[in-house]
Amino acid sequence: MSKNANKPSAADGEELGFLAHLIELRDRLLRMVMAIGIVFLILTPFAQDLYNLLSDPLVRQLPEGQKLIAVGVASPFFIPYKLALMVAFVLALPYVLYQVWGFIAPGLYQHEKKLVTPLLVSSVALFYLGMAFAYFVVLPMIFSILPGFAPSNVNVTPDIAEYLNFVMMMFMAFGIGFEMPVATILLISTGIASREALEKSRPYVVVIAFIIGMFLTPPDVLSQVMLAVPMWLLFEVGLLASRLFDKQIKTASEAKEAREMAEYPREIRPPADPANTASTATAAGAATGAGVAAAAGSIWEDGQYTYEETVATQSTDDEEFRPMTEEEMEAELEKLDKEFGAMEEKFRKEREDNPGE
Repeated sequence: MSKNANKPSAADGEELGFLAHLIELRDRLLRMVMAIGIVFLILTPFAQDLYNLLSDPLVRQLPEGQKLIAVGVASPFFIPYKLALMVAFVLALPYVLYQVWGFIAPGLYQHEKKLVTPLLVSSVALFYLGMAFAYFVVLPMIFSILPGFAPSNVNVTPDIAEYLNFVMMMFMAFGIGFEMPVATILLISTGIASREALEKSRPYVVVIAFIIGMFLTPPDVLSQVMLAVPMWLLFEVGLLASRLFDKQIKTASEAKEAREMAEYPREIRPPADPANTASTATAAGAATGAGVAAAAGSIWEDGQYTYEETVATQSTDDEEFRPMTEEEMEAELEKLDKEFGAMEEKFRKEREDNPGE
């Protein structure tokens, strides 16, 4: 058996690398689940207290002695533990994002890591801030107004499951809405939009904020306004905060351009400076000028790059094109007739030599 029989091929190496990534992803997912499970087990004895704390903004607005009701048979048991599981996920969110970051960080460049790290930390803090704003400001204001619209024959006695779903929806809406500064900085850093373009599109951003508030919040104007206005203000904060990342954004842009230039073939080059090109062509002399003129026929430009053919080609656009005279045309036709006659004679001889074919 030859020595190369057991040598792994390139495909085997790629498969092993893919399996290694899958194993790492599995390990990190298990760590996330274990972290959430551990926090959930710690919160389990306090599940009822957590729900009492969550329902406090509504209970304070209900009439004296009135409480929430449980419509479902198993709701008194499952709903508090469902809340405990959600709280466990929120508390373990930094560790979950840390595991996600540990998985994707090796594939990022150094300048990208410097830009993503503060954004990742600030996104977690802004999500918590959005949830706190919803709990301490929005929910008490909503529950102080909405029960007043109930008819006189209706007792406002919300179900514990419906209340939990409503509050979780509000937490998610405001947590995501408060990520506006991070989204603004990402738009600027990735080059999708410039800071000046975003400043000019401020009226459209306000309209989009109200549209997002309409979809993310319950169908009431108050919660929509309470989400849209902070989103607009946080958009302004994002524009101001983006100036703090000017150095990182500039470094990321330069590295991206350098990487794109390195990925192009060698014959693709940035266009030369016209002034330098003119001075070089003047100093080159007649022989060099002729060479440059010959090479110019295989170069063309667009708005960003200059392309040069690697294989010499004959241009069809001959600037010295001259129509043929009648004598030259007759000579060319006679030449073609002789060539066709020779080809016919050759085919005839081949048929005579091989009559059976």
